[in-house]
Amino acid sequence: MSGLVNALVIVAVVGAVIVRQFRARAITTDRRWWLVPVILTVVALREPGILDTHHRVESAVLLAVELLIGLATGAGWALTTRVWTATDGVVWTKSTRASGAVWVGGIALRAAVFGLGAWLGLHQDSAGLMLGLAGTLLVRGAILVRRAQSEGTASRHATAYGDGKGLAWKESV
Repeated sequence: MSGLVNALVIVAVVGAVIVRQFRARAITTDRRWWLVPVILTVVALREPGILDTHHRVESAVLLAVELLIGLATGAGWALTTRVWTATDGVVWTKSTRASGAVWVGGIALRAAVFGLGAWLGLHQDSAGLMLGLAGTLLVRGAILVRRAQSEGTASRHATAYGDGKGLAWKESV
C-alpha cells in the first residue's frame, strides 16, 4: 500500500473515532472491539518501510516511542471517558473534555517524535503512525470493556477524570 493510501486510512479512522467518541453510545462487552486495531496492525506490519534501512536502531527506538505514546493515549482516553449504567441496565460511554485534551496531547507528542525523526534524518513511513493508532484503539477498547463489565447496577455511577459530574454530597456519604 502506498503512503498516501495509508495516510487516508489513518485520517478516516481517526475522523470516525473522534466523531463517535463525543456521542453517548451503548457499549457491549461481547463486541469485537479488537478487530479494527488488529486490521490496522496487520496493514502496518505488511509495509516494508516501517524501519529505516540505514538507521535501524534509531528508527526502532522512535517506533517504540510511538507505540508507548499510543498506549498511553489509549489508556488516558479510556480513563477520561464517562461510563454509566442506564436504568434499563445498558452501559453507556461518552468522552469528556479531558478526553479531548488527551487526544491533543497525544497528537502533539506524535508530531514531536516525527519532528525528531526528521531532524535525525530518518526515513519515516506512515506504518509507524498506523501501528501507534492501533495501540491506542486496542488499549482504549480493552479498558472500556473492563470498565463496562465492572458496572454492576444502574444506581452506581462511574465518573471519569475531568467530566465535571462528580458525586453529589448524599451519594458520597
